[in-house]
Amino acid sequence: MEFKVSSWLLLVSFCSFFFGLHPISGQCLNDQKSLLLALKNDLKFDSSLSTKLVGWNQSADCCHWGGVACDKAGHVTGIDISNESVSGGIDGSSALFGLRFLRSLNLAYNSFHSAQLPSGFGKLTLMSYLNLSNANFQGQIPGDFPLMKRLVTLDISSSPYYTLALENPDLKMLIQSLTGLRELYLDNINITTHGYHWAELISSSLPNLQVLSLKGCGLSGPLDSSLANLKYLSVIILDENTFSSDVPESFANLQNLTVLSLQACNLSGSLPKKIFQVPSLKTIDLSSNVVLNGPLPEFPENGSLQNLVLSYTVVGGTLPDSIGSLRMLSRIELRGCKFSGPLPKSMQNLTRLVYLDLSVNQFNGPIPSFQLSKNLVSVNFYQNNLTGGIPSHWEGLNRLQFLNLGYNSLSGNLPESLLTLTSLEDLELPNNRLSGQISKLTDVSSFRLRDLDLSGNKFEGPIPGFIFKLPRLSTLALATNNFAGSVDLDMFGKLEELYALDLSFNDLVVSVNANRSTFSSLSKLNSLMLASCKMQQLPDLQNQSRLMMLDLSDNQLSGEIPNSIWKVGNGYLRFLNLSHNKFSSLQKPYTFPFLLDVLDLHSNHLTGDIPIPPRRVYHLDYSSNNFGSSIPANFGNVLTSTLYFSISNSKVVGVIPESISNASSLHVLDLSQNALRGPIPSSIGNFKVLESLDLSVNMLNGSIPEQLANLTSLSFLNLSYNHLSGKIPQGSVFQALTELSFEGNRGLCGPPLKKSCDNKQMSPQVEY
Repeated sequence: MEFKVSSWLLLVSFCSFFFGLHPISGQCLNDQKSLLLALKNDLKFDSSLSTKLVGWNQSADCCHWGGVACDKAGHVTGIDISNESVSGGIDGSSALFGLRFLRSLNLAYNSFHSAQLPSGFGKLTLMSYLNLSNANFQGQIPGDFPLMKRLVTLDISSSPYYTLALENPDLKMLIQSLTGLRELYLDNINITTHGYHWAELISSSLPNLQVLSLKGCGLSGPLDSSLANLKYLSVIILDENTFSSDVPESFANLQNLTVLSLQACNLSGSLPKKIFQVPSLKTIDLSSNVVLNGPLPEFPENGSLQNLVLSYTVVGGTLPDSIGSLRMLSRIELRGCKFSGPLPKSMQNLTRLVYLDLSVNQFNGPIPSFQLSKNLVSVNFYQNNLTGGIPSHWEGLNRLQFLNLGYNSLSGNLPESLLTLTSLEDLELPNNRLSGQISKLTDVSSFRLRDLDLSGNKFEGPIPGFIFKLPRLSTLALATNNFAGSVDLDMFGKLEELYALDLSFNDLVVSVNANRSTFSSLSKLNSLMLASCKMQQLPDLQNQSRLMMLDLSDNQLSGEIPNSIWKVGNGYLRFLNLSHNKFSSLQKPYTFPFLLDVLDLHSNHLTGDIPIPPRRVYHLDYSSNNFGSSIPANFGNVLTSTLYFSISNSKVVGVIPESISNASSLHVLDLSQNALRGPIPSSIGNFKVLESLDLSVNMLNGSIPEQLANLTSLSFLNLSYNHLSGKIPQGSVFQALTELSFEGNRGLCGPPLKKSCDNKQMSPQVEY
């Protein structure tokens, strides 16, 4: 989670300096105006995006220009040209550094395109507020920065893509001169030179510090408790450093602490319970510390906590009932933790709750009512063990946009009140035990719905008509239910925003209109899953220029696979499953899409030449066909990236080509139940990641190559029912196997077979 606390505090600080000044009409001094106009002339900016600089002109009093503040004498004391699309024009000779009365400068959120920060800031000795954050500067912080001794707020935070460094001056030289700092923001600045002494340095040099933000600075640990000596410290943001330590309990002594954010800091040990008792604490974020553990403490009555973020830790146990006493709580993120037990009923008291994510835990029991939480925007209970029905009272939650209850054990009907929420955009209910006929729901007004996932339930009846009236619907997943009846694919042509459609594994009959098709006009369709839909005709997909995922498996499609299918998605098709149909051949000529990752043609009636796949394919399944031909000699040359290849039970003849040696990325190789002859290529022994090798039920002969003992990742091997002979190789791979892997080869001997070897058997004859 990214907090806006820093930005808010900066705004408060800036306003106190900037708007506390009262520019007076006609007081702008000529030299000040000249300097400002020279500055504007030097700056490179897009006038069409500017709201301040574009209005700076000779005719108006400069104290009335946008982003300019003056004192009563007409000196320019404040400049705010943040977010003005400035892309350059400040160097050491800039007119900016002639504005010696300047006390406040904000250049944040511009793009100086990796320009070096110039020297000259040290001339601005009255400066108390300086904000250069996210302006895309790069390189070393200038050596004259420490001369701005009156600084109260300093923000030179950078994005991770533009590296600023504190080397000369280093952190020590900088802050020992800026002892009046109250707010220090150095996010993504490289200040690694002081190791774990940085905290002691800051606490001894900046006694009045209130805000400390050092996100992603390459700091190392352990996290020093000396920061607790800063009695005014209110905000601590140290995300994405490497402290490898506990959270100091002494932080609980910071009586003004409002924000503690230590996200992704490799923290260990137990959750610091005392910190949760600090009365002023509003935000705590210890997320993405994957070994941080322990239960949540009991929360204080009427505490100030607003944001509780502990996702991706191993904090767990039951959620304390006292969480309901945190009446100010607006955000709870406990995703991917180790929580279990029921959800406290007291959560219904969290009337200010906006964002709730308890996904990927082991919570059980019913979902409590959130009827009083009128501000809820997002609720996520994905992948728990929740039972019972979906609460029926959703009326009044007029801000709810996202609801994910997927992968639980919820039962009962879909409450109609859910689909009356006019703000709802994403409804995710997959893999539960929900049932009933959705088509009976008539009072539907969730017309902002973009994503609707009801897959993996027990819904029945026809596809409800209201679905075709959802103008913004982008993703519709109804797979693996009991929906029945006939549906014309053209009906979905009404959903102009449709991006993904999945109707697979229902009792539907999906028909295709061969003469006219509004479905083919869907310009945004990316994924189409129609497995087991009793289709007898391929849909017209030639105009689907963005289609990347296509599953038409387990239908009643027959004849040639038309070569037009390979042109779907303008050649960018990534996934194609045509398995379990009755296709007999591939229409020639054909060219496979060069980006195809998954090609599944198994369980058809394909005959003739074995198609050579594209080089990118990582999953290739030609099994259970009737090819009656040999594997092409160069077939292995295109399997260099392939992880899975099966052509079992496909009447393949001939030998295993030597080019198979190039398929060294394979995890699974299955050539079983064919009529292959000749030896097993010894090069298969070089497949370091091969986990499963099945060459059973062929006519392979010769010995088992000794090199197969090098297959250290192998967990399954089946060479049974061939004509192999000689001694079975020894080694750890073979010692874990049983005789089932080798049975049906009369000439084999040695463990794990009971048949011992004599000299004749140890010198097998290879036949081709």
